[in-house]
Amino acid sequence: MNKLIILGSGAAPGVPAIANGWGACDPNNPKNIRRRTGTYIEIDGVKLLIDTSPDLRAQLLDNENIRFLDGVLYTHSHADHLHGIDDLRDLNRLLLKPMEVYANQETANEIKARFPYLVADRNKMNNPIFRPSIILNIIEEGTEFFIKGLSIVPIELKDHPVHSTGYIINNGDIVYIADCKTISDEGLKLIPKNPRFLILPLTTIAPQPSHMGLEQVLKYVDTIKPQTTIINHMAVECDYDNINRLTPENVLPAYDNMVLEF
Repeated sequence: MNKLIILGSGAAPGVPAIANGWGACDPNNPKNIRRRTGTYIEIDGVKLLIDTSPDLRAQLLDNENIRFLDGVLYTHSHADHLHGIDDLRDLNRLLLKPMEVYANQETANEIKARFPYLVADRNKMNNPIFRPSIILNIIEEGTEFFIKGLSIVPIELKDHPVHSTGYIINNGDIVYIADCKTISDEGLKLIPKNPRFLILPLTTIAPQPSHMGLEQVLKYVDTIKPQTTIINHMAVECDYDNINRLTPENVLPAYDNMVLEF
């Protein structure tokens, strides 16, 4: 059985947030408790992680079956998507080899600049007792690559403060859109018709200069016409039940440890 697990469904501050508490979110609904965004995908035995949130250790402890990975796909270099990277060390201990990670050039440059101690040579692993061990693979948007035979097509996302990448996985089983204001025209053309799952970010209901609002999210749903849409990356402005009321039946707000099998 293939699966998609939303490890964390929150934006950078999480919910509740230190500064803004619960905001518009009902504290009595456990689906409003949100760690920072991270996603696990398992298709045909290939196991992938999208981003390493600062909550990665807790997310992996919540999901005891996630212990071995074939790779990590990075969307961009913001801290809420990257700064749990040190928690890959324990996975290195289990794998007994470096972790293959995939990122656009800008994100790879940021990883090397912020975490130079964890970048390994393909033929020599770091000692995982002391530090993680990763192999950086540079991806190009629009160019398909494969992990153990699984097709992955990176696509360009636009109008975000840093270079952000989305992914089409297994020819449209999953289309993963990370932080952005718009999907590039070239990327939109690459998305297959009626993908099984479309994951879209909604930080706040109202649009922001570098994030789409609910109206634009729903326009992309109408354009792409997925079988099911998952709304992810929600801040304290996005109450679970309220988002559920404002969206069609096949558009579902995410929550931490949400599991979809297919």
